[in-house]
Amino acid sequence: MKVLMINGSPREKGNTYTALHEMEKIFAKENIETEILQIGSRDIRGCIACGGCAQKGKCVFDDAVNEAAGKFEACDGLVVGSPVYYASANATLVAFLTRLFYSTHFDKTMKVGAAVAAARRGGLTATYDELNKFFGIAGMPIASGQYWNGIHGALPGEAEQDAEGLQMMRTLARNMSFLMKSIALGAEKYGVPDKEPFARMNFIR
Repeated sequence: MKVLMINGSPREKGNTYTALHEMEKIFAKENIETEILQIGSRDIRGCIACGGCAQKGKCVFDDAVNEAAGKFEACDGLVVGSPVYYASANATLVAFLTRLFYSTHFDKTMKVGAAVAAARRGGLTATYDELNKFFGIAGMPIASGQYWNGIHGALPGEAEQDAEGLQMMRTLARNMSFLMKSIALGAEKYGVPDKEPFARMNFIR
């Protein structure tokens, strides 16, 4: 099994990384392969709603989004970590996720998603909610831990002092491992849920 981890911080080894790395340790014990993609420092533009991905099968902007698409399709779980900026996720990360989820047309159902936020003080839960919406719209089960998944720290390395935050990350990784393995066993024995054709409706016709 494999988990793709997205670091949405511009600081490669900052507090968001500390949270993701704490999860990595547990995944290793569970014999789950991990890969961290450093996204927060990349030059990524937002979606322009051109619809080109429907024809090309990938985003028209050939950057980290298209690089990550195959890794996303191959993984069993996706962890997205972000620092908190104005009670929101890093804008670079949001642009990346918006284009990644919209331009990839493979079935994301039953891939497990988990969101992690890092902040000096406040805004964790708003960022956590924002990131979870990407999983929800894609039919991905959302892994939870023992609290809303967040860690505190301002300067790089300070999150290592947040004992409860680190424990949250370990608990989240254990729960996510269990959920991915359970889904795999269930799919093998029972199959995955049937899907109805999408009944798309606009509010204004």
